[in-house]
Amino acid sequence: MIIDTHAHLDFPDYKSDLESVLSRAKQANVGCIINVGTNLASSKKSVVLANRFNNVYASIGVHPHDAANVSEQDWQALESLAKESKVVAIGETGLDYYRNRSPHEDQQRVFHKHLALAKTNNLPVIIHCRDANSDCLKILDEHKNGALKGVVHCFSGTREIAKKCINMGLYVSFAGPITFSNANTLREVAKSIPVERLLLETDSPFLSPQPKRGERNEPSYLSFIIPVLADIYGLSLKDIERITTFNAYKVFGIGETEQEGKIAYAIRNSLYINLTNRCSNICDFCMRETYPFVKGHLLKLNKEPTAEEVLEAIGDPSSYDEVVFCGYGEPTERLDVLVAVAKFLKSKGKRIRLDTNGHGDLINGKPIIHALRGLIDTICISLNADTAKKYEEMCKPVFGEKAYPALIQFIKDAKQVIPNVQVSIVEIPGVDVEKCKQIAQELGVDFRVRKYNVLG
Repeated sequence: MIIDTHAHLDFPDYKSDLESVLSRAKQANVGCIINVGTNLASSKKSVVLANRFNNVYASIGVHPHDAANVSEQDWQALESLAKESKVVAIGETGLDYYRNRSPHEDQQRVFHKHLALAKTNNLPVIIHCRDANSDCLKILDEHKNGALKGVVHCFSGTREIAKKCINMGLYVSFAGPITFSNANTLREVAKSIPVERLLLETDSPFLSPQPKRGERNEPSYLSFIIPVLADIYGLSLKDIERITTFNAYKVFGIGETEQEGKIAYAIRNSLYINLTNRCSNICDFCMRETYPFVKGHLLKLNKEPTAEEVLEAIGDPSSYDEVVFCGYGEPTERLDVLVAVAKFLKSKGKRIRLDTNGHGDLINGKPIIHALRGLIDTICISLNADTAKKYEEMCKPVFGEKAYPALIQFIKDAKQVIPNVQVSIVEIPGVDVEKCKQIAQELGVDFRVRKYNVLG
């Protein structure tokens, strides 16, 4: 299922064929649509549509074009609409200095009121910003207070503006223009935005994607936007669908989310195997303590799976380029299961990677690398620091001062047995990248720097 987080189906463009439009959306796997109000009348229609169709939700607000026309009576009516059960957002609101259809002072005043209304009702905001980045960011900053949530829709700003929006906790969405043949700059901006902050939208009936340019837009045309986003992020179509649907759930509380931790889960054309919740580190930079999701997959397991349950979850692995033992916990905590599953996968000719913290010998009370001989093609070991002291401070290993020397020895042992050995660090303050790189060179293994908070 995918979610169109911004459409205007109440507009006259759909008067004659709305049900056909919704039928095509369903056929295109669009499970939910947020219909976005642009003034009081439109907001009322949005609520009516949401109550009429199960898969339609409403956002209520006044577009900056109409900011000068909002009376106190209108505003009171909007405040009442915000209480409706299928209203999931406030907006669209914001600033538009391109058309300038309302004075800037009125736009700013009404924007402030929308943000306050959203906070009062614990709802996200849908933000319109065109040629008004400085004032828009200033107003948003005044309202963030740790509670600001929402999306800058149909984003058209720079990488720097995008970063500021992300740092405020906001999400970003792109409509049809991301697909235009001349939109290389916009696509470069999109690359800078974490996919975990991406939402899908059409802005129907406007901004149809390239193959339908010049025609009326509709929610089913998300099918033209998703492949472009998949190419930008180097992900599969299913990845983009799953991640953006999960993001919409987080922001607006609509759609579905996984209820059970995944044993086997796909990202791109790799299959990941999740064996345990246990880990011998409690790293400062690790999100597992607070956020058990990776690329839209829930990983925290209800129970540890048996080897048979893992194989059942894998099914037929033939379509995957690689199988990776890497999940919510440390795979070598379940060495016997890891080995049993790896043997099956090798019998199917699969290429196998193990991502590990390098504590396997300490965890199992014996050297383990020879148990992995002939099974693991690539092993990626988290080095994380250039000294034992820094490692203990950042990673808080349960094995204390024994952890770092054992990690280094594990890397040396792996070099003798595993065809491809990598060590990695997370790029965070306090980590000396060059010294860690030097350690990798001295050990004769490959070196990789991982971005902070970028998983999968």
